[in-house]
Amino acid sequence: MDQDLLEPTPVEAAARTFRRRVFYIPGYDPIHPRRYRELYRKEGTEQARLGGYSIDQTAKTTKGPFGWHVTGQIEGGRVEADVEVLVWSDIVRDSMSNSILATYTQLVRTAWAYIGSGALIGLIKLRKGPTIAALYPITFLTLQLLAAVLAGGAVAALVAAFTHWTLGLIAFAAVVTAGLRWFRSVDHKVYAYYLMHDYAFSALSGGANPPALETRMAEFRAAIRAALEQDFDEVLVVGHSSGAHVGISILADLIRGGLPLHRPALAFLTLGQVVPMVSFLPGAHRLRADLRYLSAREEITWVDVTAPGDGCAFALCDPVAVSGVAPPNQRWPLIVSAAFTQTLSPQRWKALRWRFFRLHFQYLCAFDGLRGRPGEFDYFRITAGPLTLAERFRGRAASASRITKAVNPHTGLAP
Repeated sequence: MDQDLLEPTPVEAAARTFRRRVFYIPGYDPIHPRRYRELYRKEGTEQARLGGYSIDQTAKTTKGPFGWHVTGQIEGGRVEADVEVLVWSDIVRDSMSNSILATYTQLVRTAWAYIGSGALIGLIKLRKGPTIAALYPITFLTLQLLAAVLAGGAVAALVAAFTHWTLGLIAFAAVVTAGLRWFRSVDHKVYAYYLMHDYAFSALSGGANPPALETRMAEFRAAIRAALEQDFDEVLVVGHSSGAHVGISILADLIRGGLPLHRPALAFLTLGQVVPMVSFLPGAHRLRADLRYLSAREEITWVDVTAPGDGCAFALCDPVAVSGVAPPNQRWPLIVSAAFTQTLSPQRWKALRWRFFRLHFQYLCAFDGLRGRPGEFDYFRITAGPLTLAERFRGRAASASRITKAVNPHTGLAP
């Protein structure tokens, strides 16, 4: 490997200010990215307190649309990191229909996309948690419709008995409509509509990226390429949830296009990935080809972190291998468990165990079970510490519980 790409030793890293550029790719999230800034500030402060190091957050110093600057004093080294959120929340919002009828149409089409293609059978063989999460909105929305229809039928029968059948039909339609609107109004508590839109986003195109997302991904790729031409020690791309498969394609295209000769170390951290939900669909040729390509590249370090306690992620599933596209020379990703039962205190784990959506974001939060043990997963040491991702995980064995069996019914790399 080029000498310019070799990471400094821990001693060398501690002797100077380490400079990092972090690009964070959110999952399917319609919320303004300021939530990630506040989450980093709050949880970083707590993790620093628990770990005995310091981390400070200030306004961004880069030209990106949204981000922040981090100064860290960790593991004997000083770090300056610029974090930028690669925003696609507007695309997410545009894909989320406010129409109840349109959502139920999505339900039928999405269910058929997974069931009719055989993708669901493969997913069930991997992890029950994310498969249940995928079936949850379909089941819950169906039950909501059934409840509204039953209520409407009861009211219609009562009205028709005392008046006329035509008034009964009007009452039926009114009650069903009111019932479905009420269910929609409380979706912020049950997330059925949100998850339906999430799974429909890729399913309705058979696993291909919508054109708007492809256009935005090209912009993201250009931003990362520009950072690789600057004086950083590491450019770290973080993909959370659906952001993982977005990052895979961005980085595959980036490397195919050629990287600067003298550049920072390039690293990729995937957290709580749900790659099989897309790669198992028949039309996900691009993603499968990108998985195969990226998994063998020496230009990058790719670490995948999940936890069995996260019921929304395909925990410990090698996204390349289970998708059936692993090349003979596969080297990435390194599969690491965040092991919530070990990295969270018993009290904290008890409080979070059944809060599934909160646990899906735990990777970005403080782990109170670490108590300063740097060998475990610590998002803030990774993003604001003086070691590259390659150095931090060098020599680390993959999780013994990782799943590599290929169960994808669709392994084609080209249409």
